[in-house]
Amino acid sequence: MHIFYTPDITVDGELPEEEAGHCLRVLRLGVGDEVMLTDGKGFFYKAVITAATGKRCQVKVVETIGQAPLWNGHLHLAMAPTKNMDRIEWFAEKATEIGFDELSFVNCRFSERKVIKTERIEKIVVSAVKQSLKARKPLVNELTDFGKFIQQKFEGQKFIAHCYEGDKPLLKDVLIPGKDAVVLIGPEGDFSPEEVQKAEAAGFQAISLGKSRLRTETAALVAVHIMNLFNQN
Repeated sequence: MHIFYTPDITVDGELPEEEAGHCLRVLRLGVGDEVMLTDGKGFFYKAVITAATGKRCQVKVVETIGQAPLWNGHLHLAMAPTKNMDRIEWFAEKATEIGFDELSFVNCRFSERKVIKTERIEKIVVSAVKQSLKARKPLVNELTDFGKFIQQKFEGQKFIAHCYEGDKPLLKDVLIPGKDAVVLIGPEGDFSPEEVQKAEAAGFQAISLGKSRLRTETAALVAVHIMNLFNQN
């Protein structure tokens, strides 16, 4: 059964316009057909289409199904956006399939992309949520300057992955299961030395993701996967 993303289903009882169009025009569903919905906040809903007019699709919820959290803690990935949007979109899709809670974009000194529109990322995340049968949608944040980001208040552990020499433990060796965590991933040119110093002064611990030198989106996905695996329920 197809799943539709309906964040306001408990308020208005109908599908968002884009979801309604897919339901009615693409799948050709109609009054009386059963559909499965998710609000992205932890619940699935079994529903029946009660009205289908033009671009509107109204439904009646017949059963509410809560989905227990699939991992512990709040998993937050912050990355410098890559020059190629395809790579950002690929990461957003795969990270959502694996499972995490929040995605932030950070403008660094050596960032290749200084502007990013999150609308497309949101759509990809929603699609991946439905495809991977998750009832919770990750939060997608707008681009934030590095200095402002590291001064935000974060609960739990804070990490920064960089390629400079030094004694850096593997992320897997310092993660505390069940505790909130945020991992910072830099641009292709890495963080500047000054940015690393500022992050460490703000309480971020320098970590390694392994011996291979990784592209930005690969490093980000590795970090998400490690956080997810160590927090599986």
